[in-house]
Amino acid sequence: MISPSPVPPPVVPAGRLAAMEQPVLGLASGWELRPWRLDDADALLAAAQDPAIRHWNRLVVDSPEEARQRIGRMHGRWGDELSAIWAIARPGGAAAGLIGWGDIDLAGGGAEVFYWLLPEARGGGVAVEATERVSRWAFDELGLHRLRLTHSVANTASCRVAEKARYSFEGTMRSALLHADGWHDEHLHALVRGDI
Repeated sequence: MISPSPVPPPVVPAGRLAAMEQPVLGLASGWELRPWRLDDADALLAAAQDPAIRHWNRLVVDSPEEARQRIGRMHGRWGDELSAIWAIARPGGAAAGLIGWGDIDLAGGGAEVFYWLLPEARGGGVAVEATERVSRWAFDELGLHRLRLTHSVANTASCRVAEKARYSFEGTMRSALLHADGWHDEHLHALVRGDI
């Protein structure tokens, strides 16, 4: 009789993320990553109307009330350990972007990074800096082992962010995500604990 292989322990114990208060993470550029607030609803609604964000993200928000509900769900998903989402903002200012991880698998030690920026925050390296910051927090504070970042092969700006944030290119996933204009192949990048 073959004995079953031992099951490895979870990389991050269940309940660890939920027990943490979502921190404010400062960036060297003067921006900060902070929890979304209900008064950020206008920024979320603006993002849903921005052509570039709508093209590359599946963000559908049609009213201020829907934006507030979505922000409420962001906080709930932290407590349920499903996602961790920060607003990218100037200290004391309104949200100008979003960054976080979804598809969190604490037992397996992984998550997927995603982000977007409103026009006023684009072009200054904020997405790269924010990606590096949440990645370090994921490894050093939460204890994850591997983060992945995916984007349409046609989204060259996101590819540059991944490369500059030191996410290694691992391949192309064929016909992996349905956008409004059809199925897109996606690049897969990843960062593993110890890479940064």
